[in-house]
Amino acid sequence: MARGRWRLITGLILVLAIVAAGCGSDDEGASSSSTTSTTVSAEPFKMAVVFVGPTSDKGWSWAHNEGMNYVEANMDNVEITRLENIAEGPDSQRVFEDLANGGNKLIFGTSFGYMEPMLAAAENYPDTVFMHATGYLSSENMSNYFGAAEEGRYLSGMAAGAATKTNLIGYVAAFPIPEVLRGINAFTLGVREINPDAQVQVVWTSTWFDPAVEGDAAQSLLDAGADVIAQHQDSPAPGQAAEAAGAKWVGYNANMIEFAPEGWLTAAIWDWGPYYLRTAQEVEDGTWTNAPYYGNLADGTVDIAPFGPSVTQEMQDKILERKQQIIDGTFQVLPDPIVNQDGVEQPLGDIFSMDYFVEGVIGSATG
Repeated sequence: MARGRWRLITGLILVLAIVAAGCGSDDEGASSSSTTSTTVSAEPFKMAVVFVGPTSDKGWSWAHNEGMNYVEANMDNVEITRLENIAEGPDSQRVFEDLANGGNKLIFGTSFGYMEPMLAAAENYPDTVFMHATGYLSSENMSNYFGAAEEGRYLSGMAAGAATKTNLIGYVAAFPIPEVLRGINAFTLGVREINPDAQVQVVWTSTWFDPAVEGDAAQSLLDAGADVIAQHQDSPAPGQAAEAAGAKWVGYNANMIEFAPEGWLTAAIWDWGPYYLRTAQEVEDGTWTNAPYYGNLADGTVDIAPFGPSVTQEMQDKILERKQQIIDGTFQVLPDPIVNQDGVEQPLGDIFSMDYFVEGVIGSATG
């Protein structure tokens, strides 16, 4: 009988404990539900980037997209819209305005031909920050940014000057604008530091990204006797044409060695990530100003790619020594005065409006 009474008491205690626990659980649930209902998730910081080509080009657009990947990896609660293959010209204004209307607070346009359409869009959307790559026009809510690619170009020219046996280097170039002209000029000066007898022949393609056109242009230069091909283009097609012909290759924008490993020498390359992150953070916290930006070797925006197997250690050391002098400010890749294509010494002038070739370049600076 005592044992039965004890079991009854124990059972009652267990039931009361379960009821008490259930009541506690309800209180916690109510508290949790209340907390959830009053917590408001912060809106993401919305930004966008417009590319002139595909981000798979392993060139210009790829390098900028790598910069956006860096932002996503290092900035909390950011939402990035990417638009690829957007043609330059007036129609791009609608693209920029659609992005602004969609709530993007910061919009990057990464090609020269976006400049005037972006400026018009910026006027219509004064509360949005617009950033244009490679241009020069600006407004209260629009600025421009680029980097001293000419520094990397000079160094890659040194590698090309050492590689040529025919003393003719081909250069496949997109459009005759200051950005491209100063790159060709710096490259040629680098070539001729190492090989004063070498010349650089330029062919214009009138496209930023068209592998077939770029490859054909490279082939025409190879047929003319060039044994090194350089480029201001977004695809590896010139390098593939060079390697197929047993020639060497200087790329651009990124390390493209995988596409023509035997022909590869080096390239001027970009690292946009830190700049993109800094700009996004400034816009988000309200400290952004429309001051233009021009990165360089010293701040890491510009660099040169790893050397290919045919660049001797002696030449690598010479190039890296020159690189350090550029960083230190003890060497200028574009001297003032400068010797033009006709062999006449002239003032360097404003490099952002450069409209001439230097001595050693074959071709027209006007296209």
